[in-house]
Amino acid sequence: MTSDTTTALPAGSGDDPAGGAPDARARSGAGTGLAKYLLNRVSGAIVSLLAVLFTAFFIFRILPGDPIQNLMTDMQSASPELERALRAEWGLDDPLHIQFWSYLTGTLSGDFGTSIQYQVPVLQLFADRVLPTVLLGGVALILSVLIGFSLGAKSAWLNGSKFDRRNVNIALIFFSAPTFWVAMIAIIIFSRELRLFPTGRMVSAHTPDRFWPQLLDIAHHMVLPTITLTAMIYAGYLLTMRASMLDEMGNDYITTARAKGLRDVVVRRRHAMRNALLPTTTLVFMAIGNVINGALVTEMIYTWPGLGYTFFQAIAVPDYPVLQGLFVIFASATVLANLAADILYWFIDPRARKT
Repeated sequence: MTSDTTTALPAGSGDDPAGGAPDARARSGAGTGLAKYLLNRVSGAIVSLLAVLFTAFFIFRILPGDPIQNLMTDMQSASPELERALRAEWGLDDPLHIQFWSYLTGTLSGDFGTSIQYQVPVLQLFADRVLPTVLLGGVALILSVLIGFSLGAKSAWLNGSKFDRRNVNIALIFFSAPTFWVAMIAIIIFSRELRLFPTGRMVSAHTPDRFWPQLLDIAHHMVLPTITLTAMIYAGYLLTMRASMLDEMGNDYITTARAKGLRDVVVRRRHAMRNALLPTTTLVFMAIGNVINGALVTEMIYTWPGLGYTFFQAIAVPDYPVLQGLFVIFASATVLANLAADILYWFIDPRARKT
């Protein structure tokens, strides 16, 4: 028979050994679930990174052209002896498996080799070209997120209206249009016809070498590339945000919030939009990876001196160390961004913990 004292003990007190067991089991289960989730995601990322390493070496060996012969066309004292010396210097006379092993060991140790075209270490070349890429991509990313999320949420809230149809149609056009086509249209209208913005490089040659004139000139040169890149990115955010908002608007908590007399703008921003942001997390992190990638086509068309334009220049040689290093950086940035998004999903979305 149980005593009154024992019966009166609160659940989970120090005198009841079994009282805290459910909470302990829940914490243990959550920890085990997180460990399995991280193991699956990290192992998948490692496999993807290994595939990137293998692909980066072999994919560029099938490009037409010989980098040494292309390099010697600009030399006045070219000779067979010089060609053999250059091939030996860059290890291009070794068997393919020896070249691959040298590339693999160097890449894993952080050494991407020396550029054939520029005669400088690849990492030094990357360091010189990464700032324009981050500047252009970062500004375009911020604008794309702000425009895409806000217009997508409002389009869903006004589903079926003229505002909704107009925004969806414009987004679909940009989402399906080739980047080079949008860039060429922007150049024809804003540069050739209206003569409002320059289309080449990052700074004009006649700009004084002072901080404010340089800053204003860079901003002037950034307008067209930023508009082009923003137009190509924001459409995906708008369409995804709109679809996510439409799913949320059918839930009971939206009806409850409206029944309380809250204004539509408050219900949309503080309730529906906050929950609708969850599915867009992966898109944002993927875009961060694309910022590092450098918007290859945009930089190529506008000759923006970033990593994307460097990649385009290296293809013409072909400059194997630069191409391999950039490919590894581009692809790894995307893989790691997706991994970060998956990990963040565990903490912000309870549905991920049930998978």
